[in-house]
Amino acid sequence: MHSRQTVLGFEIDAVNSVQFSNHTGYAHWSGQVLNSSELQELYQGLRLNSVNKYDYVLTGYTRDTSFLTMVVDIVQELKQQNSRLVYGGCWAGRGEGGAYVPEDLLPVYRERVVPVADIITPNQFEAELLSGRRIRSQEEALTVMDVLHSMGPDTVVITSSDLPSPRGSDYLIALGSQRTRRPDGSTVTQRIRMEMLKVDAVFVGTGDLFAAMLLAWTHKHPDNLKVACEKTVSAMHHVLQRTIRCAKAQAGEGHKPSPAQLELRMVQSKKDIEDPEIVVQATVL
Repeated sequence: MHSRQTVLGFEIDAVNSVQFSNHTGYAHWSGQVLNSSELQELYQGLRLNSVNKYDYVLTGYTRDTSFLTMVVDIVQELKQQNSRLVYGGCWAGRGEGGAYVPEDLLPVYRERVVPVADIITPNQFEAELLSGRRIRSQEEALTVMDVLHSMGPDTVVITSSDLPSPRGSDYLIALGSQRTRRPDGSTVTQRIRMEMLKVDAVFVGTGDLFAAMLLAWTHKHPDNLKVACEKTVSAMHHVLQRTIRCAKAQAGEGHKPSPAQLELRMVQSKKDIEDPEIVVQATVL
């Protein structure tokens, strides 16, 4: 089976950073973690055949520091070949539920990944770790995004936060900031705010899905963060709502859905991913 896939009009070469039996939201998992030498061997094959030509690179779940460091080296080489290459980084750090990846990855993300990334999509906790600053208000969140801009990325989206919403405790707030350079060298920054309905369940893979869709929609709307985020978050809404409906139906009334039942309904949501009905409106700040 050929590894090249097509999603949202993009031809994709996928490299599995981990080869696990299932995601780590289950009670048990097993498998292998790709390391730097194994990634280098794969990339060397691409280089020798002169097929290492890419417009976008997206990284997601990673457990090995050497692998992540090698990713950065590869991205820097690819950017030398194509100065317009866009690198998006999704980091599964941790939240209130505890650590998802080893904490020794934090310095690599902060010192190596963020400076070469063009788009990053941390949640509030991850943004605080990367910037070294707390977020207790929208103003502090905007300051943190400015700090992250100064580290490298032109697009920063805090995908979720515990900031209070005027619409009540059933809503999450997301914030986005995009820095665009004018021909004269000056910069202009667009900031947006979104309020999303919470879903009372723990999903795995939402960070990767968000980062992938944002990368795609910013390609289609490069100078309109508002539209790109509306399409991304609306698609997320449709996927999660379909997933929780199916999970509850499988679990039965009065029973909590299992990790297997809460697997994201990606195939069933194909139309919503490709052409989402806008159900979440962004406000330009």
